[in-house]
Amino acid sequence: MRLAGVSALLTFVILCGFAVAIGSLTVHRIRSDFNRQVAEAARALPSEMSITFQPFRINPPLQDLALPSDHAVIRVLTPAGEVITQQPAKAPSLGPPSAEPQTVNGYRVISRPAYVLVSEGGASVGRVIIQYGRRVADTEDTVGRVELFLVLGVLAGSGLALLAGISIARRAMKPIATLTSTAAEIARTRDPSRGVPQPAADDEVAELARTLEGMLEELDAARGETEAMLARQRRFVADASHELRTPLTSVLANLELLAESLQGEQGEAARSALRSSQRMRRLVADLLLLARTDAARVVKREPCDIGQIAVEAAGELGPVSAEHEIVLNTRPAVVDGARDELHRLVINLIENALKHTPAGTEIRVSTAREGERVTLIVEDDGPGVPEQLRASLFERFVRGAGDTGGSFGLGLAIVQAVARGHGGRVELQERPDGRPGARFLVSLPAYSDLDDDGKDHRPALEPVVDQLG
Repeated sequence: MRLAGVSALLTFVILCGFAVAIGSLTVHRIRSDFNRQVAEAARALPSEMSITFQPFRINPPLQDLALPSDHAVIRVLTPAGEVITQQPAKAPSLGPPSAEPQTVNGYRVISRPAYVLVSEGGASVGRVIIQYGRRVADTEDTVGRVELFLVLGVLAGSGLALLAGISIARRAMKPIATLTSTAAEIARTRDPSRGVPQPAADDEVAELARTLEGMLEELDAARGETEAMLARQRRFVADASHELRTPLTSVLANLELLAESLQGEQGEAARSALRSSQRMRRLVADLLLLARTDAARVVKREPCDIGQIAVEAAGELGPVSAEHEIVLNTRPAVVDGARDELHRLVINLIENALKHTPAGTEIRVSTAREGERVTLIVEDDGPGVPEQLRASLFERFVRGAGDTGGSFGLGLAIVQAVARGHGGRVELQERPDGRPGARFLVSLPAYSDLDDDGKDHRPALEPVVDQLG
């Protein structure tokens, strides 16, 4: 459409220039022809007319020379400028005689001298002035019509150029529009395996379509290779994590026995090894959970009360949170989820608050159901999250500068993975009271006893809540 508009504008400019040039030449020619005709008629009158006095007679009569169709006026004047006779009788004044052509009262007037016989016998000869004038308005009307036709021609030509440009542009842009819509669909679906329609004509658009098709084929191949590599990496992490759990369990059991039985430096070494092994077990568990979520493996789901899970998580962290006060404000908030994963989500959020807040501060945990969503909020009185860390806060192996707990940087990544795996989200918010501190909000779909097809297939909620309580 824009191309058609530019083409029509260019055509309009060209036609305007053409109309000005042709119009100027045509108008000049019309006026020149009119002036020439008036001059020739005025020049011929003295030779065509025979004027005698005593008696006064003009031959041929003036009415034969001043035709109404020409809108002409003829006047016979004395050398002093007095009107002897004129045709038509009520013709407007043509002004005094002048040696040069002039325009008077809307008439083009030319004056010429003529000689007349004073008596019929031709005894003496006198002199008179003959004025010939023709109305200019007829010529100007013609000029106006020519100018009107030129203006209409320019507008009609520009309009036709616009319509033709739109038609041609639509036909020419149709394959490009098809390519654009296909590219937009590929961008929406992120599926480079979709084919690009190939135009029938072998032109630049077809070459573009072939280039895009080749590019998408290469992208699809690269995507397949990347996905295969990532799948192998996920399987390796999952398998390695799973295989490490058994020997780690044995190592931990032996180290616990050694830590209890040995004294002195040997006992301290055993306890240090036990702590390192426990951290390794947590890392293996975290990696196994992330590998499961990456592979989109569905864990068995059941109705779980996030409020109760929060109470259990706070109790589990009691021994390591003696320097902080964990304040619970939990209300029943049941979701359909994997209990172990949700427990890990709450544990990680509370541990994150413990690691990044100074001793003596509060950590507030609250749960609630709001309509069709369940919310979990963990809020602290610490320094908050630095601005430069907010964009990458939920990425893996990202650790804050104030981390005092020796974490691996997987805690919040696991929180996000579990929330997304349950159809929810987690986000960092500003505290409502405007004070410093971090506020994490997890939003999950509330439990519903309706299945995906809208029919009642799941267990009723009331017995589940009673059982949980």
